[in-house]
Amino acid sequence: MAARSRGAALGLCATVFLLDVAFCKGFVEDLDESFKDNRKDDIWLVDFYAPWCGHCKKLEPIWNEVGLEMKSIGSPVKVGKMDATSYSSKLLKGDLAYNYRGPRTKDDIIEFAHRVSGALIRPLPSQQMFEHVQKRHRVFFVYIGGESPLKEKYIDAASELIVYTYFFSASEEVVPEYVTLKEMPAVLVFKDETYFVYDEYEDGDLSSWINRERFQNYLTMDGFLLYELGDTGKLVAIAVVDEKNTSIEHTRLKSVIQEVARDYRDQFHRDFQFGHMDGNEYINTLLMDELKVPTVVVLNTSNQQYFLLDRQIKNAEDMVQFINNILDGTVNAQGGDSIVQRLKRIVFDAKSTIVSIFKSSPLMGCFLFGLPLGVISIMCYGIYTADTDGGYIEERYEVSKSETESPEPVEESKEQQEPRSGDPLVPAVQEPKDVLEKKKD
Repeated sequence: MAARSRGAALGLCATVFLLDVAFCKGFVEDLDESFKDNRKDDIWLVDFYAPWCGHCKKLEPIWNEVGLEMKSIGSPVKVGKMDATSYSSKLLKGDLAYNYRGPRTKDDIIEFAHRVSGALIRPLPSQQMFEHVQKRHRVFFVYIGGESPLKEKYIDAASELIVYTYFFSASEEVVPEYVTLKEMPAVLVFKDETYFVYDEYEDGDLSSWINRERFQNYLTMDGFLLYELGDTGKLVAIAVVDEKNTSIEHTRLKSVIQEVARDYRDQFHRDFQFGHMDGNEYINTLLMDELKVPTVVVLNTSNQQYFLLDRQIKNAEDMVQFINNILDGTVNAQGGDSIVQRLKRIVFDAKSTIVSIFKSSPLMGCFLFGLPLGVISIMCYGIYTADTDGGYIEERYEVSKSETESPEPVEESKEQQEPRSGDPLVPAVQEPKDVLEKKKD
C-alpha cells in the first residue's frame, strides 16, 4: 500500500508539473515568417532561438515564466519565440529592434521589456514621483532644463542606451533639495544614495559618460559584468574571495574594497569600479595564472592588463595608496594585448580546452585527439616507407646505368669466363717445349 501511495503521489506531482509547464508555454506564442509582416501593430518580446542551441534550451523555462508574468500583469508587451539560425532575444517596437544583453533571469528580462516598451524619456512631474523612481531603480539618469543642444544629445544617448538603464526628465523644482546645480540645463545620474553631474569639459562625450556611469560603484562581479565593464574604460578593483570561507582574511579584504568604494567615490568614481568575486576560476582564465585566494587584483578590461598586490593590504588607507601608485605608474602592469600575449592566450586556451574535455569525458577526449594522431602517424609511416623504397629503386637504377655505359669489358669478362661450345670442359695443359719444336719440324 505504501509503495502504491508513493507511486500515486509521484504520478500526481509529475502530472501537475507537466500541466504547469504546458500552462506557462501557453503564454508564449510560436511565430513563423508571417510575423515579420504583422508585428508593427504590437510590441513584441521575441526569443530568436535555434533548436540545437544549449543556451536556448536553458532559457526556455525562464522564457515561459516571462510570458506568464507579462500576461498576468496586463502588460502590452506580447511574448513569443521564433526558430532562427542564431540565438538572440529582441524587443520589437515598430520599426525598431532592441537586443537584450543582460543576465538570463526572469526579473531582468521583464525589467528590460518594461523599460524598452515604454517612453524613451519619461517625465517626472512631481517630487513624489521622483522619490518613487529613486526607491525603485538603483541607477537612473535625469535631464533637468528646457530645450537645448544638451537635450538633443541626451535623447540620442537614450535611444542608444535604453537597453541598459532608465532615462527621465524633470524640472528644477522636482529635484530633491540636497541636489545643487551650478548651471542649467544639466544631466545627472542618481546611484549609491548620491548623485553625479555631467561635466562636458571633464567627462567628454555624453553617451560615453552615461555608458561609464550606468553601473553602481560596488558590484558582485561575474564574467558577464566584466565583459560589459570593458566598454567603460575604467579600472576594476576586485577582491577575489571564497564566500563560503568565513575566515577573517576573506571578510576583511571584501570589507576594505567596500569601504574604499563608499568613502572615496568622489576621488575614484571616474577611473575605478569596485567589487568582489566569489572564487578565482574566472580570474585565472583572464590572467592565465593561478591566483591564491583571498587577494586583490586590479583589471584593465579594455587592454587586458592587470595589477597584482605588491604589499599587504591591512586597511582602506593601504588600498588607496595602492590605487594611487597604479594611477601614477609606480606599479608595473602585467599582461596586455601584445603579440606575445596573444600567442600565449592561444596556447593557454587550447590547453584549457583539452584539459576540460578530458576531465568531463575521458573517452570523448581519447576519440577526438587519439584518432587524428593515429591517422597522422599512419601517414608519416607511409611517407617514410615510400622514401625508403624510392631510394632503393634509385640505387638499382644507378647500378644498371653504370653497366650499360661500359658493355665491352663486361662482355670480355664473360667471354673469358664462359667456355666455347666446341672446347673441352677440361682446362688446357701447356705442352713441353721440345714437343712443340718437333711438331714444327
